[in-house]
Amino acid sequence: MKKLIAFLTIVGFMTFGISNLFAQEEQAQPEEAATEQVAETPAVEEAATTDLTPAEAPTTFREVIKRQFIDGGPAFMGIVLIILLLGMAISIERIIYLTMADGNSTKLLAGIEAKMKAGDVEGAKQLCKDTRGPVASIFTQGLIRLQDGQSLDEVEKSLVSYGAVAAGKLESGLSWVGLCISLAPMFGFMGTVIGMINAFDAIAAAGDMSPTVVASGMKVALLTTVFGLIAAIILQVFFNFIASKIEKITSDMENASISFMDILVKYNKK
Repeated sequence: MKKLIAFLTIVGFMTFGISNLFAQEEQAQPEEAATEQVAETPAVEEAATTDLTPAEAPTTFREVIKRQFIDGGPAFMGIVLIILLLGMAISIERIIYLTMADGNSTKLLAGIEAKMKAGDVEGAKQLCKDTRGPVASIFTQGLIRLQDGQSLDEVEKSLVSYGAVAAGKLESGLSWVGLCISLAPMFGFMGTVIGMINAFDAIAAAGDMSPTVVASGMKVALLTTVFGLIAAIILQVFFNFIASKIEKITSDMENASISFMDILVKYNKK
């Protein structure tokens, strides 16, 4: 299920990005066709059409971003975009997983205490199985060992062991988000260096240090760095949000495990 959600997210983002890249070309085709038709009409009709043409719409922020993306070149700008999409897909999958894992441990502990007070260990175990989240899974393992006749010390060790496993599952995929945060500006800087090399080659070929040649080459070179930094900033926000949720869930697991052991010590008759 998690892989399916991540795959659908990647497909959605890539489809949206590709449609944006080619939107400008699709808009240019009707304009070219309209220009050809105007060229074929008489001069009087051309003047009348010109008078009826509405004022040009102002450039939107989205169009500016598309134009800057295209000016930066498809090679490194495309790589940065792919890194951004992959990082966001992994981040969204982690957020969904952590949201589903964040259960109400206080309510679960109250239910377990009621079952243990009545001596219904099997009912407490079934309650944990019916509850989603890593806390319930850890408690299930502890109750299984309690039913098998193991001591409370052994039950506590099992809670610590399975707690470490559950914490590892929570942090799964977070390192890939960190890798995307590092790669995005790196490829941006690489694109800038290569773009500057191409700019100096253009200056050498022209044999002139004209401002037009220098400015255009430097602009294209720096665009990859800008987009790489933007991608890293976006992914860093996701990374910190995920890390904070993992810290919250881990702290809840530790506190709930202590309360769970207190319940077992209080109501265990063996």
